[in-house]
Amino acid sequence: MTSFLSEFFKKCGFAFIAFNFFSAISYADNFPQKPIHLVVPYSPGAGTDVIARIIGTRLSEDLKQQIVIDNHPGAGGSIGTEIVAHSTGDGYTLLFSPASFAINPSLYGRLNFDTKKELAPISIVASLPVILAVPTNSPFHTLKELMQYAKNNPDKLSMASSGNGSVFHLTGELFKEEAKINFIHIPFKGGSPAVTSLLGGQVSLIFETPVTLMPHIKSGKLMALSVASPKRLSILPNVPTFAEEGYPLVAAENWYGFFAPIGTPQNIIDFLYDKLQKTLNDPDTKSQLNEQGASIRKTTPNDTSIFINSELSKWAKIVKISGATVD
Repeated sequence: MTSFLSEFFKKCGFAFIAFNFFSAISYADNFPQKPIHLVVPYSPGAGTDVIARIIGTRLSEDLKQQIVIDNHPGAGGSIGTEIVAHSTGDGYTLLFSPASFAINPSLYGRLNFDTKKELAPISIVASLPVILAVPTNSPFHTLKELMQYAKNNPDKLSMASSGNGSVFHLTGELFKEEAKINFIHIPFKGGSPAVTSLLGGQVSLIFETPVTLMPHIKSGKLMALSVASPKRLSILPNVPTFAEEGYPLVAAENWYGFFAPIGTPQNIIDFLYDKLQKTLNDPDTKSQLNEQGASIRKTTPNDTSIFINSELSKWAKIVKISGATVD
């Protein structure tokens, strides 16, 4: 009798596994059957939003299903990230996040989600360098002029950022540390309001991506002083890098990636990854991203997981050095 029951349950177990396996395949074959909500944890018009919409528009065509952009700004991207972390893992709610994804676990005293345990990486799709810019009517026309003023006038300058502990805030903190100068940090809820404040003369300078800054640089309202990238940007060939100015450690990029709630079937994640590769290979999409100063990245789900772990470690050290915290 024991042998019979053992064999019975073994067969049932195999049948259950087989059922789930083929059900998952069937689910992937039919996916997606309704619009996919792509949560962008920053405000409309911000750099993250612009990149998300460029990729989302083409991805929607490749999936033959609508991609709905849901903006949920606040708490340095944590509000939108939490929404996805606590969503059903069925592939219909995804997260499009910048580097804050890897910064916030070290920055916030407590998050209502676990970055490692509740979110599954799909792919890093693009990255953007960080630019230091000032209003065109600023008295500073070079990085050296700005530094000289800062050294002679401690705490007179102010820096806008898209949020406390953002990659832009921390790049500014790195610059302060390396240049031995100081300026007051004023955080905003996103890049757009931060730039608006800069244009209005309420703050002195900003660290941001080309996506947010280039329209204002092209219009003559803002001026780039330096870029935190290994080499000069093709869209700003006359703007020196921080390394050229003598500060090689002031290097930062804002990368962008797709994530899904944990529990999302692996074949759905792989399917989305494959579709993203097709999207990123589209000439028009590549052209639009390049116009924004973005470099295309294509990491597999596994490579993305490895990359995120390294980023979590790197930004934890920088957060500690800066002393930045958010309760």
